[in-house]
Amino acid sequence: MTDELDLKAHDPIGDPGLPEHQWRPQDVDPKQEKRTERHIAGMLGAAALLFVGFCVAYFAIPIDAVVFKTGATVGWSAQNFAFGMTLGGGLLLIGIAIIQWAKKLMGDHEIVELRHAAGSEKDDIDAVLDDINAGIEESGIARRPLIRNSLLGAMAALGLPAIVLLRDMGPLPHGHTNTVWKKGMRVVNDVSGKPIKPSDLEVGQLVNAQPAVFFETDEHGQHLYHGAELHAAKAKAAAIVVRMRPEDITPSAGRANWGVDGILCYSKICTHVGCPISLWEQQTHHLLCPCHQSTFDLADNGKVIFGPAGRALPQLPISVDSEGYLVAVSDFPEIVTPSYPELARDQKKLDKKFGGNN
Repeated sequence: MTDELDLKAHDPIGDPGLPEHQWRPQDVDPKQEKRTERHIAGMLGAAALLFVGFCVAYFAIPIDAVVFKTGATVGWSAQNFAFGMTLGGGLLLIGIAIIQWAKKLMGDHEIVELRHAAGSEKDDIDAVLDDINAGIEESGIARRPLIRNSLLGAMAALGLPAIVLLRDMGPLPHGHTNTVWKKGMRVVNDVSGKPIKPSDLEVGQLVNAQPAVFFETDEHGQHLYHGAELHAAKAKAAAIVVRMRPEDITPSAGRANWGVDGILCYSKICTHVGCPISLWEQQTHHLLCPCHQSTFDLADNGKVIFGPAGRALPQLPISVDSEGYLVAVSDFPEIVTPSYPELARDQKKLDKKFGGNN
């Protein structure tokens, strides 16, 4: 009995073979094949439209809009919701379309690959390349231009959200010159919001200032600027007001009337890397940046006299209104931003326009 069991245990197991191949509906019915091809192309086309919808949502939906609000302030960001639905939906449709293509239209036959040594012979390499070419042929990508072109279109449209999202890295500094300052806007203390009169300043004094609009409210008592918008606007519009003896000031051509009785207003943003500055030397009229020691002569149009800053501190033209308060004559004519390579060209244009000497 033992010998019989040992013989059975060592009997080789016969090759069971492969079950009979089951043809798919698309393999035997040309109409079903065309219908499936149109379905796949439709999903890819819908994906492309969703990617375009992502771009539309980026520009059309306000950043503070919400959906599914459950309280006074709680809700989902409408923009983020639209981004998720369009970008996620488009990627999902591309994935489903590719799966359907592989399962229903690509070649459907069993392949057996025996294990072999790591180092392949040339004949084996040629055989693999032949198999790859056969796979490309069986995929039907050359014979099915509708699916191929739809896939290429969907993948091309996928690049649109990526391009749009690059905009969220921040506005390009090139040519970006505007702040909230405008003609007639009062210059106020940056903490109290109190308007400033020339009589409030002593010779040698420096005051940190902001435009009055940051302290103004609407008919509901809400500030006009708030949240991230307020911080971004403040970062560009921050200013300093200094008073010197008029005879100590040497204005450039065209800047003789940019001050009031020795009172001048300059940007608080260092032109090197954007640090806020207010270290004021009364006797020398020098303003020192604490970050990298750039030094500006405010009696000489904010000119750089020391340090890595590459251009003068932007000056805000000021005057007084009918009630005797300091007001801006315009926005900063110069670009308020850290320096960058393209700035030299833009600054020359502004200097020519406003008579600067920076």
